[in-house]
Amino acid sequence: MGPPVSASHSALVPEWLTAPAEANELVASVWPSSAHRAADGSVRLGGVSVFDLRERFGTPLYVLDEDEVRAHAQRARRAFEAAADRHGIRARVYYAGKAFLSTEVVRWVTDEGLAVDVCTRGELEVALAAGADPARLGFHGNNKSVSELERAVEVGIGSVVLDSPIEIERLAAIADRRGAVQPVLVRVRTGVHAETHAFLATAHEDQKFGFSLDGASAAVARIRELPSLRFVGLHAHIGSQIFDSSGFRESAARLVDLHADLLAGGDIPLLNVGGGFGISYTSVDDPRPIEEIADGIVDAIADECAVRGIPVPDVATEPGRVIVGQAGVTLYEVGTVKTVTAAENVERTYVSVDGGMSDNARPALYGADFSARLVSRTSGAAPALSRVVGHHCESGDIVVDAEYLPADVTPGDLLAVPATGAYCFSLASNYNYTPRPPVVAVRDGEARVIVRGETIDDLLARDVGVAASTGPSFPRGTAASPHGDTE
Repeated sequence: MGPPVSASHSALVPEWLTAPAEANELVASVWPSSAHRAADGSVRLGGVSVFDLRERFGTPLYVLDEDEVRAHAQRARRAFEAAADRHGIRARVYYAGKAFLSTEVVRWVTDEGLAVDVCTRGELEVALAAGADPARLGFHGNNKSVSELERAVEVGIGSVVLDSPIEIERLAAIADRRGAVQPVLVRVRTGVHAETHAFLATAHEDQKFGFSLDGASAAVARIRELPSLRFVGLHAHIGSQIFDSSGFRESAARLVDLHADLLAGGDIPLLNVGGGFGISYTSVDDPRPIEEIADGIVDAIADECAVRGIPVPDVATEPGRVIVGQAGVTLYEVGTVKTVTAAENVERTYVSVDGGMSDNARPALYGADFSARLVSRTSGAAPALSRVVGHHCESGDIVVDAEYLPADVTPGDLLAVPATGAYCFSLASNYNYTPRPPVVAVRDGEARVIVRGETIDDLLARDVGVAASTGPSFPRGTAASPHGDTE
């Protein structure tokens, strides 16, 4: 238990956050399993010192633990395969490209037996550049362009998830012109949505994705009329950052009802239940183990099929951030520290770092909570209520809204924010003309760049009003281009 919090103080502190006796612990559920403190108190990730990372690559810096990604991919695949095997069916697990995508990560997850889910031409091309089998790719999206669908059919993509009547006709014409028969799924709004942030809930009716249950029946009927399309199954997605399988059970009942009705028109080999499983961003987050979730989902589908006396289809799932989220840590250097009076007789310390909402937009977009730790040393100073903020000219530029950090945090210290492997790099921007940081993979004491960081020169090169020959040049590792060694 931490020290008591006064009533006036508690208004500034989230209900879940308690002041620790000391603020050096790396909570195992939030950090990569390789994260630990060395004898000098500094943190190592994948066997690499944070000092080495700063010296070689600068800050801010995305650090991704390769073994952690591989372990989560392998665990998810085995969990769903085991759950499916108990019912005599097969399971396929898709890695969600939108969570984090690079050619290296595609290779890691496909090595571990995962398929890959993409939703734009860019994501498709990254997966193909990594050598992914097109037959093990799925293409999502509510507004796939003609050129995107042309490319998907051209490369022989495994499935396209259809999202609207227009898209049915669009894809059918493309496949017919190419002499192909394209496997498709139909995305369904089941009316079930997880208790999550409103922007993340994706199954309620008033939203842009998919068909209603009634509309899906008509969509499947139309697909079955078109010789260039082959209907292979239904797809649903009930939300993101979901901690258990309870919502999936209700969604499964509605999906299997529709599945059973559609069987009259022909075989349906697959049911994709979506995913969006959650991770721990703070010490109090408590997602259920992936094995428990897999058993709950597959058992629910099997139970619903048994009630209706129909065969159990193969199952596909898209776990989402759970594969890559915990594997990522963002490293920052502290620039300024100041204490403000946040309420009567209550102070809060603002710790400003050299990144911010350009490398982690989730707090600004969703009010997402994160944790932070001092990682360049340990401290015996009393924990102080702190807010970690970025360097952008924006009051909403908050990285960690509330955290207890040592009261002696000072400029030059290194802070790290864990659980940033998903949706941080993917959502990164150049706000305030800030170069996006590099992504560095760590494994067995080695670190290597897998996505090069941007420089000021990179940003200026896109401005047609700047002559390349006269534009300023900032070598890597300077204040203007802090991203260091990119070997």
